[in-house]
Amino acid sequence: MKLLPLLAFTFLTTTTFSQTKMRPVNELIDQNDSGWKLIKEWTASAKNKVEILPADPQKAKDALYHTQVTTSSPMGAIVYKTGGILIDNGWIRILGSGSAKLNRSLPDWNKGKSFKEFGEAPSHLLIADDALGGFYLLNGGAFGTDLGKIYYFAPDNLEFEPLDITYSQFLEFCFNNDLDKYYEGSRWEDWKKEVIALQGDQVFNFYPFLWSEEGSDINKVQRKIIPIEEQYNLNLDLRKQIQQ
Repeated sequence: MKLLPLLAFTFLTTTTFSQTKMRPVNELIDQNDSGWKLIKEWTASAKNKVEILPADPQKAKDALYHTQVTTSSPMGAIVYKTGGILIDNGWIRILGSGSAKLNRSLPDWNKGKSFKEFGEAPSHLLIADDALGGFYLLNGGAFGTDLGKIYYFAPDNLEFEPLDITYSQFLEFCFNNDLDKYYEGSRWEDWKKEVIALQGDQVFNFYPFLWSEEGSDINKVQRKIIPIEEQYNLNLDLRKQIQQ
């Protein structure tokens, strides 16, 4: 991973999580498109299938303003230049400003979850999720002192697993990592055919639960499509019950 995006991410972290006064959109836009140039380079050399979703200009401006990151950073560039990014036929969905195929923007999806009102400093940010019902989060203090690092809210154990990577490195993971190996045991037969038909605001719900002994074999559990909001809330509720 190049040094530049990591430096940009350091700046992103401080502007995102220490923000007290919201900066206007024009102050967040880098006229040199430095963040977007990096995203295009990484996309062109990606080993995995990467689909850049188109952005609506007004929605992109609104999303950038509400996220309060600069487009010199990879996150800001994705929010401003894309409606989101689909990885591996939509198995992983990286949030941008929203589109027809991914009808959620990064700030709107986080509102009510990681913060109540736009402009508040969130303790974490939900940045991406997968068809399995797993969620990728950026730590802003909720998970300890490793600010700016990514965690995975795993559906097979309901734990927030530290991945020890930054946002830029998470993109590298999505674009080039062996996802079959990473998700080994969590991809059922013919998953590709089903995932392609999945909407960006939907996930698969499994029963018995994947974290249960009965749900350990994903090819033997029942699955149905439900709204991602419902699955996220269910995961949180079940985690609380297990911990009691």
